[in-house]
Amino acid sequence: MVNNPNTAGGQTNGSLPVITFEETEHDFGKIIEGETVNFSFRFTNTGKSDLLLAEVTSSCGCTVPSYPKMPIRPGEQGEVKVAFNSNGRKGFQSKTVLVASNTQPNTTLLRIKAQVVNPADEDR
Repeated sequence: MVNNPNTAGGQTNGSLPVITFEETEHDFGKIIEGETVNFSFRFTNTGKSDLLLAEVTSSCGCTVPSYPKMPIRPGEQGEVKVAFNSNGRKGFQSKTVLVASNTQPNTTLLRIKAQVVNPADEDR
């Protein structure tokens, strides 16, 4: 049995969790090739039931997310931590992290970007 909390008109029953991120995109700016940089996407469960993050995946092996595995109660905060390893990367980099949860809609897209430079190339 599937419980679809949406009506035909697109409205929800109001008791779902809601994931509200402080920001969904982060720009690291210029970083040196080989550096690993980290950022935490902070969120709050602004809904009326427990929030469960089912899966968090990245678009590239150079980007590693970590996330809370326990339920986030209404009003509580959490964070999706993202580590980006710039080793072997040059130029503008844009990576995405997909957060799947028990919200409606059930996915949220986070994005990180950076300009990866090699100091030896900058001196030429």
